Amino acid sequence: MSNAPVEVLSEEKSWKLLNGSVFGRLAMCIDGQPEIFPLNVFANDGTILFHTADGTKLRELLANDRAVFETDAFTSKHGWSIVAKGRARVLSDPAEIADAERSPLHTWVPTVKTTYVRIDVDEITGRRFAFGLDSREE
Repeated sequence: MSNAPVEVLSEEKSWKLLNGSVFGRLAMCIDGQPEIFPLNVFANDGTILFHTADGTKLRELLANDRAVFETDAFTSKHGWSIVAKGRARVLSDPAEIADAERSPLHTWVPTVKTTYVRIDVDEITGRRFAFGLDSREE
């Protein structure tokens, strides 16, 4: 880890952190207004998998497949944030759905979510932060 207060992470490090994440946020613009949705996810092989129920999120993804997902974590000394952008698609192929059902994707709230969505990531960026460091002191 760098001693700088902000470290730009490589694509490889960013994927490693994203692949270890089970929760994050999907951001989108709906009717000209920014919206954000918390999601349980499974990230692997350049994709982010989640499941959802019929509603605003799914309707918007069907109308506009561009998606951005953010996940982060922190301790008392450090934090990091990963942003992944890509195209979202509803899984309809029975083999893909069966694969999704075998994934370690788990929801925190036991609600009925019948639709699997996969974001095929085409851009990922990451930052790591050292708390309490002042860049003027370097």
